[in-house]
Amino acid sequence: MKNNDLRERLRKDRPMTMISLRIPEDVLEDLKLVAPRLGFSGYQPLIRAYIGQGLRADLAKLEEDTELMQLIESLRKHGVKDDIIASAMAEVEEMKKAV
Repeated sequence: MKNNDLRERLRKDRPMTMISLRIPEDVLEDLKLVAPRLGFSGYQPLIRAYIGQGLRADLAKLEEDTELMQLIESLRKHGVKDDIIASAMAEVEEMKKAV
C-alpha cells in the first residue's frame, strides 16, 4: 500500500457507512469476550480491525502481482462483474491448495 493511501486509512475521522452483517451468535459472543482483552472498546472496532487486517494482506498480495491486477482491470473494462472475478480467483486459490 502506498504511503499516501496508508496515511488516509489511518485517519480517525474517515467517513463511515452503516451496514448490516449477519454473524452467528456464538461468534458475536466470542467477539464481545475478546475485544476488551485486546484493548478494543467493543466488538465492532475489533471486527473493523479484523477486516482491515485481512484486507491489507489481500491488497498487498494483489499489488505484488501486477499482471494479475492488469488482467482484473481488463476483465472489468470488458464488462466482467466483480462477483465473477472473485469467484474465479477463489477457484484458483483452491487449485493452488490442492497441489
